[in-house]
Amino acid sequence: MALPPLDDLVACPQCDTLHNAATLPPGSRAYCQRCGVVLMTSQPAAMARILSLALTAFVLMLAAISFPFLSLDAGGLHNATSVIDAIMAFNEGLAIPLVVAVAFFIIVIPLMRLGALIYALGPLVREQPPRAGARIAFGLAERLRPWSMAEIFIVGVTVALIKVAGMAAVTIGPAFWAFAGVVIITVLKDQMICRYSIWEALDQSAA
Repeated sequence: MALPPLDDLVACPQCDTLHNAATLPPGSRAYCQRCGVVLMTSQPAAMARILSLALTAFVLMLAAISFPFLSLDAGGLHNATSVIDAIMAFNEGLAIPLVVAVAFFIIVIPLMRLGALIYALGPLVREQPPRAGARIAFGLAERLRPWSMAEIFIVGVTVALIKVAGMAAVTIGPAFWAFAGVVIITVLKDQMICRYSIWEALDQSAA
C-alpha cells in the first residue's frame, strides 16, 4: 500500500500520530484520533486575532520593563523596584550568569518570540506576500516557546508577595499588571494558534 506524500500528513504534537491533512469547513476543527488534541482549525479571522494579541503582549512587555513593578513600605522605609532592578539585584560575582539567564528567560526571549510572530504574520493578515525569512521567524517563535518563562516569573512574584504582605505594606505597580496581562494574553494566543495552518499559509503565499 503506497503511503501518501509527507506534505499531506499532519503529526499530532502530543502523541506523534500521523493523520491525513484535509481542507476543513470554516469554523471547524480537526482532532487527533488517539489523544484528542486539536490538530487543525479553520477560522479565517484567527490569524488577525493572533497578530493583535501578539502586538498587545509586545506593548505590555515593554511597559512591564519600563514602569515600577512594586514598592514596599516597612518601618518608615520605602523602596520601589522595577523588573530591571529585580534582575540586577544579583549582578555581583558568581551570580552574574544568573542575571543573564533571568533576563533572557523573562524579557529577551518573550520579546524575541513576540517579535518573530509579528514579523511572520503581519503580511499574511494584510493578504500580502510574506517577508523574507518569515518561515525562519515563525520557526524561531516555535522553538523559543518552551523557554519563554514570563508566566513562571509572575507566579513566583505572587507567591513572594503573599509571604511579604504580613511584614510590609506592598503596593503593586503598573508593571505587575502589565506582566500579568502578558501572561494571560500569551496563553490565549497560544491556544488560538494553528501551526499547520500558519505553515500552509506561509508556503502558499510564498508560492
